[in-house]
Amino acid sequence: MSRIGRQPIAVPAGVDVKIDGSTITVKGPKGTLTRTVHSNMQVAMEDGALTVSRPDDSNLNKSLHGLTRTLLHNMVVGVTEGFKKELEVNGVGYRVAKQGKDLVMNIGFSHQVTMSETDDITIEVPAPNKIIISGPDKQKVGQFAAEVREKRPPEPYKGKGIKYADEHIRRKEGKAGKGGK
Repeated sequence: MSRIGRQPIAVPAGVDVKIDGSTITVKGPKGTLTRTVHSNMQVAMEDGALTVSRPDDSNLNKSLHGLTRTLLHNMVVGVTEGFKKELEVNGVGYRVAKQGKDLVMNIGFSHQVTMSETDDITIEVPAPNKIIISGPDKQKVGQFAAEVREKRPPEPYKGKGIKYADEHIRRKEGKAGKGGK
């Protein structure tokens, strides 16, 4: 049996879980998330905890078991604590600012790059070289952070660009160029 899939998901006080067939809705202080799970997975609420079970040990059901449990756990964590990604901006003259609901980035282009926060994504700029993206949906937070990073990914020679706070950039040596004719 799946080691992750068989673990129950503790549902804290203040979180409301509604199971309607294969559609699960989790409502908490940070928002409401809805997900439709695969029809083979059975989700049940027992003693204040969510449990996921599978009908048989086919390869498809075994792979969906742990996935479904992890997705539901991320929903419960998202509506209680939320998720966040921190990005750092490195480079001379590179800086970011927040204007209203827009993230305005000066990242070495002839124009400013602007990205707007959505209703379920919040952007914070505590410093001119730091961006914090937060929200209840782990996948949307990660996707938005990836899109911001994509505007100017870090380059390996000087390390300039937008990188995750916990990311390490492998540096390369420049031209060796001595010798020759």
